Amino acid sequence: MTNSGTTGRMSHCADRYQLFNPRAYLQNNYTSPRANFDREDSVVPWKLRCFAASFSTGEIRGQTLLDIGSGPTLYQVISACDYFTTIIMSDYLEANRQELGKWLRAEPGAFDWSPFIKYVCSLEGKSDQWQAKEQRMRETIKDVCHCDIMKPDPVHPRVLELVDAISTTFCLESVCPDKQSLERALSNITSLLRPGGFLLMIGALGESYYLAGEVKLAVVPIDEDYVKEAVSKSGYRICVFKTYTMPPELKIGVDDVSGVFYLQAQKI
Repeated sequence: MTNSGTTGRMSHCADRYQLFNPRAYLQNNYTSPRANFDREDSVVPWKLRCFAASFSTGEIRGQTLLDIGSGPTLYQVISACDYFTTIIMSDYLEANRQELGKWLRAEPGAFDWSPFIKYVCSLEGKSDQWQAKEQRMRETIKDVCHCDIMKPDPVHPRVLELVDAISTTFCLESVCPDKQSLERALSNITSLLRPGGFLLMIGALGESYYLAGEVKLAVVPIDEDYVKEAVSKSGYRICVFKTYTMPPELKIGVDDVSGVFYLQAQKI
């Protein structure tokens, strides 16, 4: 049973997120210097390499991949579009769902993900095929739906068969008010994944806040040991765990993150 204090913090978190500015978030985290494709040690290329390495094994594939808490970003499913028939994006905020929709409909003013797609194609040795991959992404992403990871069925009222893989980036630690809520949210999203399916997760290490426009949003500070323990307790076998330390020149005043983790885990 959720206690009243936790419920109040969740409500406050939801209210604060209504002030979330997708464009400010994209500017802070998905433009240079954090998305500098000429620097191998920039954080965004590192994240893209993590996903590309997981999918290059050919082990993670199937009918449906569900991306939980997509925010206004699409980079996390670039590699996935070659291995799944259907990708479903999801987010709590309508503003983020609208931002994704703009790109999917190729509307003027949509955020430009082409440098990210080109980088992934270069990793695959297919630099000249980036436009084909971009089109494949638009065809494979079949839906952008509402989700609430605090609910036992996060994508209700949408009805889904158990999915083959779940990806989630910077979601759980950002929207949960405490570790107890984070573990419950992880259990909620795990209920959507078939046994033997894969969880791909990226998250912030040692972060207590970040900025998205005029709003300052609280984050649950977590470390590597905690992440491993929480994921294992939720019924997974961790296959890959990588960490990235944020260099001083990428600490640009939009958060206090110390590093980033990437994990690939299989549901037991």
